[in-house]
Amino acid sequence: MPEEGFATTTRALGGSSVALGAPTLADAPAVCELVANSQVLDANSLYCYLLLCRDFSDTCVVARVGSALAGFVTSYRPPARADTVFIWQIGVAEGFRRQGIAKRLLRALLSRPSCRSVRYLEATVTPSNAASQRLFQKLADDLEVPIRVEREFTAEMFGGGNHEEELRIRIGPLADKGKESLPK
Repeated sequence: MPEEGFATTTRALGGSSVALGAPTLADAPAVCELVANSQVLDANSLYCYLLLCRDFSDTCVVARVGSALAGFVTSYRPPARADTVFIWQIGVAEGFRRQGIAKRLLRALLSRPSCRSVRYLEATVTPSNAASQRLFQKLADDLEVPIRVEREFTAEMFGGGNHEEELRIRIGPLADKGKESLPK
């Protein structure tokens, strides 16, 4: 159930508007399809995305242009680190990339009531995912807060397949940076 006070907002984007809001169960198939089409993100089952859209809608955001899903961010608050929001996945559909939607999704997430007490944003990113690394660096730069990158999961931890290691990105502390007025 979406948190009270999280209103859908719109911003102009090349003549169209982007609506940002909490996901619903109806968004899960489109999120699953966007992930599958990304060729970068680890695909999960539709069931996983249904659970995220239902049980974690307070820490997930979708972006729509008209009826099309333009992007999404899925995240959660790790129980042992209540001051942190962990970005599980963030993706933007191919036709909407390089238009600032990913950064808008992250800003919308950080402004959610469920993230009021968040001081750190974390994610894991493969070394070859330069786009995500740039996104998180730009967000840290915009917020004028430190960013730290370190090894988190080795390739071997993924069962010896073709999965790269995952680097942990940690941005913050955010508390003193006025998240309510995050840069556009």
